[in-house]
Amino acid sequence: MLKGILAVSGHAGLFKMVSNTKNALIVESLIDKKRMPAYATSKISALEDIAIFTDEGDVHLSEVFKNIFEKENGGKAVSHKASGNELKAYMEAVLPNYDEDRVYVSDMKKIFQWYNLLHENELLNFDEEEVETEGEE
Repeated sequence: MLKGILAVSGHAGLFKMVSNTKNALIVESLIDKKRMPAYATSKISALEDIAIFTDEGDVHLSEVFKNIFEKENGGKAVSHKASGNELKAYMEAVLPNYDEDRVYVSDMKKIFQWYNLLHENELLNFDEEEVETEGEE
């Protein structure tokens, strides 16, 4: 589900990897569909590699997105522009054991903004992920 979806530092929103060249990735914005090169000097994070700190260990971002999806019955998450207390309460509802000392409000804003962006672009497909997991066992 999150394969090929990237966050590029210095640029708002998320990007889908389209192609790669010798010294850059060609990415397409999920917001305005414009393409641009993302060079190796940019900090590029693949969403599938991001995890959230919890008291028991790390939880993959896809699992957090799945919890939000189930909580909202397939709807959108809380706005990333909500107050810090609202974001903390919402995070507590979707991931009760998140590490309050290491997961900041700024991290929560990104998580909820990214979820809503993926939701708008209809890129949240949890059935696909379950099939992959079953095949690995």
